[in-house]
Amino acid sequence: MITALLIDDDANLRKGMKALLALYAPDIKIDGEADSVKAGIAAIETHTPDVIFMDIQLGDGTGFDILEQFAQRNGRLGSHVVFITAHEEYAVKAFRFSALDYLLKPVDPEDLEKVVAKIKKALKTNDNFAHIDLLLENIRKKVDKFKRIALSTSDGIHLFEVSDIIRLESQDNYTKFYIKDHKPVLIAKTLKEYEDLLGEQGFERIHQSHLINLAYLKSYIKRDGGYAVMADNSHLPISQRKKERLQELLKSL
Repeated sequence: MITALLIDDDANLRKGMKALLALYAPDIKIDGEADSVKAGIAAIETHTPDVIFMDIQLGDGTGFDILEQFAQRNGRLGSHVVFITAHEEYAVKAFRFSALDYLLKPVDPEDLEKVVAKIKKALKTNDNFAHIDLLLENIRKKVDKFKRIALSTSDGIHLFEVSDIIRLESQDNYTKFYIKDHKPVLIAKTLKEYEDLLGEQGFERIHQSHLINLAYLKSYIKRDGGYAVMADNSHLPISQRKKERLQELLKSL
């Protein structure tokens, strides 16, 4: 049985979340509830739950305040954290760069089931520390571009500088990262997900199978159908519909 804590300042939302968990995740047991930052920290200290479902906005602060204040008092949080939030664009982007689980309101049962499956896997490796550290770093700075990204693999969480990512390659429902001075990293997410995440970070989709960091593009060769030569000496095809866009980008660099 997985123990859980609900932190939300809306009693009706806590009630609804309990109903969803009872229906779609019966092996999760709600050990306690809280409606504020102060009560949330006390509840975590009392129950030490396996997982915390937590809203961002609370009456006396935010869920991020709970993480920071708990760490100051007790050291790193040992629980897995799932944020439940309205579509707050910056926070959601920070979650994605941190590879941290989140649910959007109203909570979709299918999304809940996916998150619960990930929780069960994560609890076996106890790899939540890197997620939370990177999240708090991103939230504190609140910059336009995130400098680091967390990549979750079968053996744990790896943090990389976004500027060190040379290119990404699609492999069915997986994505392979090619990173400066590091062996390739295979992630169980689609290339489209990373295109959405890295599109404002200087990355460009040049082919259905390739997303590149323009900073590592060495040459655009027009012969043989057109291809890109990257800093790792890879030669990548460029789809017909992407050629004009790439040429425009290169002119602006």
